[in-house]
Amino acid sequence: MQSVFSNRAAKAISRMDSISKNRIRQGIRNIPKGDIKKLQGHSELYRLRIGDWRIVFSYQDENTVLIENVGSRGQIYKGV
Repeated sequence: MQSVFSNRAAKAISRMDSISKNRIRQGIRNIPKGDIKKLQGHSELYRLRIGDWRIVFSYQDENTVLIENVGSRGQIYKGV
């Protein structure tokens, strides 16, 4: 499955340490597997949980995932 990153998500990932970056990248590669739930109140957004990190994404089509945002679990939902 192909992944496309928003500017906000790419910037957030670039500021992470290398261990966190690797965990996030591995989690994104494994979509649709993992701890994925649909976000309440949003018809097209999903979240992937990786430890204390959350990845908010949507499906553009059956082969493409748009990574909307990446952040800590305490901050990620404030901008959605």
